[in-house]
Amino acid sequence: MKRFSLVLTTGNSELERRGEFYFNLKVCLMAASSQSCGVCDLRHITKPCIVWCTECDEGLCSECKEHHSLSKSSRSHSVIPIAEYQKLPADVLKITQYCTSHDKKYQFYCQKHECPCCSTCIVECHKECREIVELENIIRNAKSSNAMCEIEESLVEIAENLKKIRQHQQDNLLTFKEKRKEIEKELKKTRMKINNHLDKLQEDLMKQLNELEEKENSKICQLMASLEKKEKEIGECQNSLLNIKKHATDLQMFFN
Repeated sequence: MKRFSLVLTTGNSELERRGEFYFNLKVCLMAASSQSCGVCDLRHITKPCIVWCTECDEGLCSECKEHHSLSKSSRSHSVIPIAEYQKLPADVLKITQYCTSHDKKYQFYCQKHECPCCSTCIVECHKECREIVELENIIRNAKSSNAMCEIEESLVEIAENLKKIRQHQQDNLLTFKEKRKEIEKELKKTRMKINNHLDKLQEDLMKQLNELEEKENSKICQLMASLEKKEKEIGECQNSLLNIKKHATDLQMFFN
C-alpha cells in the first residue's frame, strides 16, 4: 500500500495559505460549535452535542446521534465522545478531510499523483489520470497497514538512535571534563618542574657569581696591599731625600 496524506500537498503558496486559513477557521468554528449539535444548528435549534462524527466533522446531540447511527449514509461513520474530541492534539485537528481548494470532502485518490481528490479536483485537475480510485479503498485498514507499521518502527528506531546520540554526547561532556582535569594537572606538574629547574639554575648561577666575586675581591685586595706597600716605600724615600736635601752636605748628597 502506498503512503498517503489526507492533507493536500502542493508547492503553490496560495493554496498553502488558503489551507492554513481553513485550518484556523476550523479551529475557531470548532471552539464555537463543539458545544452544540451541528444538525440542530441548521434547524435553528440549539442543543448540546454529546459525540463528534469524524466523517461529518460536526457534533451530534443524543437524538441526532441515534438518527445518524441508523441512516444508511452515515451508519458506518465513527463517532467519539465530545470530551475526547476536545482533548485531541492540534496535530490531529490539522489533518483535514476536506479539499482546501474547493471545500469539498475528499472522496477519491489519484495514484499517479499520490494525492487525495474531491469531485471538483477530478474534473479540473485529473481528467487525464486513469489511476483514480475511491479513497475508501485506499484508507481501509490504514492504521494497521505495512506502511503504518514501517513508520512506527522507523520512529522507534529514530528515537533509540537519538537517545544513543544524546547519551554519547553526554559521555563526551564527562570525558572532556575529565580530560580537562588531567591536562590541568599535567600543566601544573610541568609548571612546577620548570619552576624547580629555574630555581636550581638560579642557585647555581648565584653560587658561581659569589665564587667569582670572592676570587676577584681577593685579587684586588692583594693588589691594593701591594700598592699600599709601594706607596709607603715611596713615601719613605721621599722623606729620606727631603732630609738629605735639608741636612746633608753636597758631598754626602753625592755619595748617597
